[in-house]
Amino acid sequence: MTLHFYKFHGTGNDFILIDNRDLKIKNINPEQIKYLCHRNFGIGADGLMLLNNHEDFDFEMEYYNSDGSGGAMCGNGGRCIVAFAKKLGIIQNSTKFIASDGSHEAFINELGEIKLKMIDVQEIQTKQNNLFINTGAPHHIEFNNNIAELNVFEKGKAIRNSIEYKDKGTNVNFVQIKGKGIEIRTYERGVENETLACGTGAVASAISYYIKYKSGSQNINVKTLGGDLQVSFIENENKYTNIYLTGSAEFVYQGTVEIEI
Repeated sequence: MTLHFYKFHGTGNDFILIDNRDLKIKNINPEQIKYLCHRNFGIGADGLMLLNNHEDFDFEMEYYNSDGSGGAMCGNGGRCIVAFAKKLGIIQNSTKFIASDGSHEAFINELGEIKLKMIDVQEIQTKQNNLFINTGAPHHIEFNNNIAELNVFEKGKAIRNSIEYKDKGTNVNFVQIKGKGIEIRTYERGVENETLACGTGAVASAISYYIKYKSGSQNINVKTLGGDLQVSFIENENKYTNIYLTGSAEFVYQGTVEIEI
């Protein structure tokens, strides 16, 4: 089958997007996803998304990691699929869509940036000097004074596969304070490597910074290898609501690929 695809990225976190409103793809298996996301033999991406119709929302976001696994929310993917929906003419500058972790609202500002509302966060675990937060995807947060020198692949992989997280694994974020904001590097579960950015990781890291260092600001700049993101939220009695992830989402190119479905 000839499959028409679009390529987007959000601060370097790149995705294959497919308009599946006609249900051309009824089933896609992990091996097909791995092939399409492979950077040598396929198109190449950190993840793949199907944009599906939904009777109660503007659309449904069906997300898969590059290893073929699914089930978790992807913040940068969410911003990219909003930009994709606008490109397709489904929405204008605001939307409400459904993803694996529930409904999300999003807005496109005058700069073309996507402001995506994330799920509320209440359950935060302390693990020795580190934190664990689920922001739609699970995240281990570890602060470090020099993340530039870290071997993120080796250390992240070890934590992701540790006894503590062995059942389902976790994403791993290394965070360094920079001025009034933070800089992060992330090892992503499902990609099984460091990525240039991680949206749910940026949210988890910003909240962790607020908790651990008593930051007075609830609007935090997060620097990633792929660019800057902004995280804002409201904290009330250790519950975090009105969480927004804001940043660019860029269309790269479109094309066709042959695949057996």
